[in-house]
Amino acid sequence: MCAAPLSLKGRALRLLSGREHSRAELERKLAPFEEEPGALARTLDELQTKDFISEQRVVDSVLYRRAAKLGSARIQQELSAKGIAPDTVRSTVAALNGTELERARAVWRKKFSGAPADASERAKQMRFLASRGFSGEVVHRVVGTDPQHDEF
Repeated sequence: MCAAPLSLKGRALRLLSGREHSRAELERKLAPFEEEPGALARTLDELQTKDFISEQRVVDSVLYRRAAKLGSARIQQELSAKGIAPDTVRSTVAALNGTELERARAVWRKKFSGAPADASERAKQMRFLASRGFSGEVVHRVVGTDPQHDEF
């Protein structure tokens, strides 16, 4: 006995039950299953009207899961990839920039036991923080200072 294929709405709700998705993400994931033109847009409009799709919840979810580990540049990239409105991304990143140095120091402390012993270790630590999306200025401030004498 074969189960009936899921409707677009059923597929969307299944995706939303796992985590928050933006409208753009749902459009990308569900487009291959659209059988009649406009059905996907109508389904997503209905879900958005019923508040199943919320851009602000997607932003809050990304910040909750990722902000403690990543810099503003990576958060900006992730939000943009999810199809969040550019104004929302800009304001979110602007708010994150105020805590970038503290977050970078926390990530650095968790990964490394202390200040770099030589240029090779310093470069390694700087690459690590840069790969996490922290700005060059912040990376230099974190790795270029002696954490035992710097006031956090």
